[in-house]
Amino acid sequence: MMTTLRKTVAAAILGLAATLPGLADETNLQTLRTADDNRGWEAVGRLNFGDTGFCTAALVTADVVLTAAHCLYDKVTNEPVPVEEIEFQAGLRFGRAEAYRGIRRVVIHPEYDFYDPDRLGRVGADIALLELDRPVRNGYVQPFRTQVRVHAGQSVQVVSYGKNRAEAPAHENDCSILTRDDDVLVLSCSVEFGSSGAPVFATYNGEVRVVSVISAKAEWEGRPVALAAVMEGELDALISEFARTPAFAPVGKTVSAVETARN
Repeated sequence: MMTTLRKTVAAAILGLAATLPGLADETNLQTLRTADDNRGWEAVGRLNFGDTGFCTAALVTADVVLTAAHCLYDKVTNEPVPVEEIEFQAGLRFGRAEAYRGIRRVVIHPEYDFYDPDRLGRVGADIALLELDRPVRNGYVQPFRTQVRVHAGQSVQVVSYGKNRAEAPAHENDCSILTRDDDVLVLSCSVEFGSSGAPVFATYNGEVRVVSVISAKAEWEGRPVALAAVMEGELDALISEFARTPAFAPVGKTVSAVETARN
């Protein structure tokens, strides 16, 4: 299946980290402009890299966010972004966030290689966990559980920031997994620069859970698509890497609090 997918996904795959733009009108996405619009999505936030760029991320515990691994590299220098330059803004809307947090630890999937020239090959491990400098304990901001098993044809949702919509998240509530192999999900969802790391959601028993994060946009069978990692096995590998990676200061805990739901 991977060979078939490689043949049908266009060679020109674009990463989706963005520079900071102004706000423009939306197209087919619903901008979450008000507190009512954003209710339930407050744990999705903008991950800022100094004053130069951003990605999207989501809380999976009170003090850990999930995002795309490639976001943690400077797209100009190709060097890792210094931890002190990263800030997570939970539920950011028009200049106000539910919480502002620095980052004390960055852990990238152990098999992710930013320097691998095969950009499609990177997608399957393009996930990272970031530990916040302080937990977000706010009744309005509830972390999401994760779900690792998904299938082609399944309906999904995406909440993301992006180019020309950097000041408020946008919600696409009805896209789907067009196809998948062992490593990559091909999604019909609309994404733009800045959407990297955005959580991909599916609903299980009335609960929305994170099933992946946006990695790149590409072309598949003549149409624009989004690419995301298959997290079966990969999330466990990332959690294990997090657990054995020293923090900058003692934290007295492990990442076992990342609650993964499996059906």
